[in-house]
Amino acid sequence: MNLTRTASATALIVALLGTAAATVAWRGATAAPDTATLQLTRPGTLVVVDAHGTRVHQKTREGTDIGTGPACRRAAVAAGTLVCLQGLPGPFSSEVRIYRPGRTAPAVTLPVWGNPSRARVSPTGHLAAWTVFRSGDSYAASGQFSTTAGIYDLRNGDHYGSLEDFTVLLDGKPTPPEDRNFWGITFAADDRTFYATMSANGSTHLMRGDLTTRELTALRTNVECPSLSPDETRIAYKKRVGADWQLHVLHLGTGQDTPLAAPAGIDDQAAWLDDTTVAYGRTEQGKSFVYAVPADGSGKPVQLAEGSSPSMTTSAR
Repeated sequence: MNLTRTASATALIVALLGTAAATVAWRGATAAPDTATLQLTRPGTLVVVDAHGTRVHQKTREGTDIGTGPACRRAAVAAGTLVCLQGLPGPFSSEVRIYRPGRTAPAVTLPVWGNPSRARVSPTGHLAAWTVFRSGDSYAASGQFSTTAGIYDLRNGDHYGSLEDFTVLLDGKPTPPEDRNFWGITFAADDRTFYATMSANGSTHLMRGDLTTRELTALRTNVECPSLSPDETRIAYKKRVGADWQLHVLHLGTGQDTPLAAPAGIDDQAAWLDDTTVAYGRTEQGKSFVYAVPADGSGKPVQLAEGSSPSMTTSAR
């Protein structure tokens, strides 16, 4: 990101942090209860945003609807925590709403500047992440969009601001601020390590982040929207192949890269249903559907449900 935009983003984050505590307290005290009826502590169920992109639904793994939840454009759930990214009119454009079991109103609400794009929860349920578009509405053309990605810690209320404020290491060396964009955060279970995409100088990079040191280290190019497997050995991601994206799985230990048996052109952050199966959303003729596909490159896609933004409920680790 250039210095002017970094300064503007930093000023905005400072302003947000100055009002975040009051915003959270006010929302928790006075916000009207939502119709959240999700069984957030029931592992092994599928959470999706409906085909209209308006509300969360909980389904069996086979796609049977078993519950509805709050209004969301993007959502993710893990270990009893639901993060909901909802678009709004007004200067902040969106809200991050974080729900806990047994509550129909958000436990935390944060204003963010941009349109909803990605959402994730750490396997422990302690960390929530989001990505918003600050201009444009797709990742299709490098340099023609602007994104902001942030992380919030439910245990202590720490707001990590934007990943643009982290130190970036390329080839082991710190690099000065540039025209960078970050998106698609995914967490390890240690509540410290995470992965994300960084775009800079026309290339995309898989970045490994450390919340303790506030550093991001480049691991590999041409990796977008990473999703860490439950066993933390692999990353499902979308890879640019020609003019389209293709879903792949990267083994972090060996570097083996496996294309999945999914059609080209999928613009989504995949989600692992288990250690052998990856789910993703796809738009077809104006409608959105969630599919599952084997993570080893075999088989073929199976349609699970109408909707988008899939994630799998899990128990706390």
